[in-house]
Amino acid sequence: MRTHKSESEPRIRKSLLTRSEPGDWWWTKTSTVSVGRRSRRRSFLSFVRLSYKLAMAGQSRKWMILVATIWIQAFTGTNFDFSAYSSKLKSVMGISQVQLNYLAVASDFGKAFGWSSGLALMHLPLWVVMFMAALMGFVGYGIQWFVIRNVISLPYVLVFLLCLLAGCSICWFNTVCFVLCNRNFTANRALAISLTVSFNGVTAALYTLAANSINPSSDALYLLLNATVPLLTSFAALIPILRQPSLEPLPPDAVQRDNVIFLLLNFIAVITGLYLLFLSSASTTQMSACFLLAGAIFLLVLPLFIPGIVYARDWFKRTIHSSLRLDRSGFILVDDADLELHKELSVREGSTVSLLNGYGSSFLAKSEGCCDTVVGKDQLAMLGEEHPAWLLVRRLDFWLYYIAYFCGGTVGLVYSNNLGQIAQSLGHSSQTTTLITLYSSFSFFGRLLSAAPDYIRTKVYFARTGWLAMALIPTPIAFFLLAGSGSGIALHAGTAILGLSSGFIIAAAVSITSELFGPNSVGVNHNILITNIPIGSLLYGLLAAVVYDANIDTFNGIVMTTDSEICMGKQCYFWTFICVGCTSLLGTGIKLSPLP
Repeated sequence: MRTHKSESEPRIRKSLLTRSEPGDWWWTKTSTVSVGRRSRRRSFLSFVRLSYKLAMAGQSRKWMILVATIWIQAFTGTNFDFSAYSSKLKSVMGISQVQLNYLAVASDFGKAFGWSSGLALMHLPLWVVMFMAALMGFVGYGIQWFVIRNVISLPYVLVFLLCLLAGCSICWFNTVCFVLCNRNFTANRALAISLTVSFNGVTAALYTLAANSINPSSDALYLLLNATVPLLTSFAALIPILRQPSLEPLPPDAVQRDNVIFLLLNFIAVITGLYLLFLSSASTTQMSACFLLAGAIFLLVLPLFIPGIVYARDWFKRTIHSSLRLDRSGFILVDDADLELHKELSVREGSTVSLLNGYGSSFLAKSEGCCDTVVGKDQLAMLGEEHPAWLLVRRLDFWLYYIAYFCGGTVGLVYSNNLGQIAQSLGHSSQTTTLITLYSSFSFFGRLLSAAPDYIRTKVYFARTGWLAMALIPTPIAFFLLAGSGSGIALHAGTAILGLSSGFIIAAAVSITSELFGPNSVGVNHNILITNIPIGSLLYGLLAAVVYDANIDTFNGIVMTTDSEICMGKQCYFWTFICVGCTSLLGTGIKLSPLP
């Protein structure tokens, strides 16, 4: 009897599609109710399976890794708060501005050894490399905290080595984050890198809130935060890193869903930046700073819920919404002739696409020959081609790229290292933390903007190197503005512009390096690129220190002294701003020139 029912049911449902007598609708209504009940049961089971998948599936773990990478970047940009304690360190150690500059250079010089993190990843697990970076920062910043607190006294050379070790830890953390994004987001690699790297720019603002909530009068507290917070963040990120999903190609609908998630995450990132920019300066008391810090931590935890919301929305559309539609219960009437016509048109459309694909392939094959004649020696022949280190340094394109970065992103970092002394010389030392937050926040927005080419690529395609050239243009404008006016408005405007420009360049450089010279070699190749940071820190910083010390005795014959000499006045950094502005003009000209 059961077999008879299963065989006759298709005939009954088929008759429902063809007959329209009023007496037959009672069976349609009963059938619809039973189908609805089964659909609800299936929907509930689907919801249970979805909850399990969100907790354990590879796609969920992939987004957990992205959030963990955001946390690592947000709390390991410890080089951005150097200006917050540099004046105190200079006073405690009794050193000159040139010697202080060498300590900043040592922190940046740690990036010259960043390639060692790529070698370590070839032989050690990723989580081991992450904790090695955390321990380097713990030792480097922790011992400096004892020095600035006058607990111990160390010679200048040892403090220099500690700064070097701390700078190396930052670069190792960055390499870990780059590798995580490259491994887990092959289809959206540029979006993942630009999003995570952008959070490296909010470290100074977060640490300013933390310092104000604990002890606003202690400059040494920044060193203690630099030592301990990255280590704690590494423990928080350990489980997602250990549970990395297996690499599987994504279907087109999954790639589209990932793009939606990235768009929402960028929206949350913008809210986080605005929150830190406008509200962190409002922390006038320790209690208000505590509340604002709690709000910032909430915004950093919020990205955990976005992938779950998007997956739940897709599940709802796929199950609940589709079960409520009437087309599954047999109410869509399709004539047999129309169905045959639809099949015929589909076959014709498929043959047409195949013909076009064949023609396109032959056209591309013919055009490869002309491309070979255009590409010259030591220039890129194909985007994304893997370049080992020995081949990278032979490319003319790489060295032009290297100089452009040297004249753009590097000068912004050197400016942030000297921001404390710049504000002090112009009589705005009380606004040092505000300026640091301003630079950090706009650097964050600049890094977020580096993802714009990926979102508008379908409408307006522009090469990443072209975007890099456009980002270099505001840099000389900012330096000439700072040289021309010593007012507080010019100082704040110039700081914001430099933060925005350098942030864009720093974040875009990771994707550009991956796109030009291969994604699998980005761990080593990008660390070779950023060797220009310690070189630029040495040259630009030495120039700034020499000009600073030379102008101490020239301001109306007055020498400002505390434990060390202080230069006061616009002329302390005037020629530094002029020279660096001209250098950044050179970098802009190189990127805008028709050279390959």
